[in-house]
Amino acid sequence: MFSNNSTESDSRSELSAKDISQKKLSVTASIISMTVGILSNSLAIFILVKSYKRIRIKSRASFLLFASGLVVTDLLGHLINGSLVLSVYSFNKKWKTFDPQGIVCNTFGASLVFFGLSPLFLGSIMAVERCIGITKPIFHSTVFAHHHMKKLLVLTWTLVAVVAWLPVMLGRPYKVQISRSFCFFHLQEPSDWVDVFLPLLFSVLGLLTLLISILCNTVTSCALLRLRLCKKRRSNGTSYHIEMICQLLAIMLVSCNCWGPLLIHVIVESAKTRHDPTSLTLLTVIRMATWNQILDPWVYILLRRAVLRKIFTFIHCCWGPKMRETHRWQCNALRSSLDTSTSGNTQVLCHCNGTLAPSDVVIKSIT
Repeated sequence: MFSNNSTESDSRSELSAKDISQKKLSVTASIISMTVGILSNSLAIFILVKSYKRIRIKSRASFLLFASGLVVTDLLGHLINGSLVLSVYSFNKKWKTFDPQGIVCNTFGASLVFFGLSPLFLGSIMAVERCIGITKPIFHSTVFAHHHMKKLLVLTWTLVAVVAWLPVMLGRPYKVQISRSFCFFHLQEPSDWVDVFLPLLFSVLGLLTLLISILCNTVTSCALLRLRLCKKRRSNGTSYHIEMICQLLAIMLVSCNCWGPLLIHVIVESAKTRHDPTSLTLLTVIRMATWNQILDPWVYILLRRAVLRKIFTFIHCCWGPKMRETHRWQCNALRSSLDTSTSGNTQVLCHCNGTLAPSDVVIKSIT
């Protein structure tokens, strides 16, 4: 009997030690993620504000306004959500002790929804704005005024805030999940159609914004490529358009990879007739979604014109010698073929310093 009691005490001590180590690991990961996110978004805000002060193109001003709003939203998301996570772990995840009325839980859940949908909405609006600015520039200059864009930014935040607090307003508060580290929608065993509708609304809105971003960015990229090939526009504004579309494509890829699994997972769980505990899967996809707020600012830090110019220069330096060798070989082959096929007085104008002779010159020399 004494041996049985000692075995049980040893197993409990092992479990408690495992829980303590897991708690330390989670707290450390949360602190690192929060710190990196705050520093990254602060640096991105500094770069965007500096760019906003020295711009002269109105369309770029609207783009930078929404980009700054997106980065500020990510920064506040790191501050608020990170503080809530640390407070939950500081109370050993005993929600009934520090949150008997569920105020912190509702705030936590609404914060996750708000700071999750806001970047998706802002990214889709930026994609629509750039699509209209490239394809319909006259309509864009008359309708998308700067003060209208400010109102649209505030309206977007208001709409997302209403969606985030809609469960509380309908009397369906957010629920502490099985991992007891965060609050989210009532996914397990919904009582009626309202519990199914609320998470579906969240996921459908998120997927709809991603779909709009994909469509608009595709149209904008094709329009820019067509203008580039036709050489209809050679002004300095083209470089700004290329910079903005590169940033939009990067934001779209980051959002799809980070938020796509969570949105699809919520739809699958809401459509199930039999709900099993899936706390580990839900916690994993939510952690993936939080990386969106860390990667977003690096889009504006890295994908700037100065950085893109250095990247293109580096690629040209790496591939330039190979291309010059290829052109030199083609030039020599063309000269030898022309020498054998034409008379002795035919002269071929071909520069062998890395560029081929124009096709019309070659044709004239042959004839």
